[in-house]
Amino acid sequence: VQLQASGGGLVQAGGSLRLSCAASINGFSRYGMGWFRQAPGKEREFVAAISWSGGSTYYRDSVKGRFTISRDNAKNMFYLQMNNLGPEDTAVYYCVADTQDIYHPESPGGYDFNVWGQGTLVTVSS
Repeated sequence: VQLQASGGGLVQAGGSLRLSCAASINGFSRYGMGWFRQAPGKEREFVAAISWSGGSTYYRDSVKGRFTISRDNAKNMFYLQMNNLGPEDTAVYYCVADTQDIYHPESPGGYDFNVWGQGTLVTVSS
């Protein structure tokens, strides 16, 4: 298993959760990482991405100011801190990695995520 997400659960609207992703990828600290989500009956969507150093981050508009992506290269881990959650954030969240080192200008951060972990379910009750 290359990416293992954890931290999902049930939370009330306005609450917070922190998702974690443990990566077993050679050269982890060289690659961009991210999070996607898929709500029931909806298409998968980009949530956030972070550069190899953590110096650059990217978010979909609807989570800006509420979600924070971070990483710890010493631990081969990255995270998604989610605050002020709403029912619209209910989804399966997937952690992803781009190990291809090819810039894609049409994508946030230029990433084309080719490694996907299993999802972790986040349910926000109203």
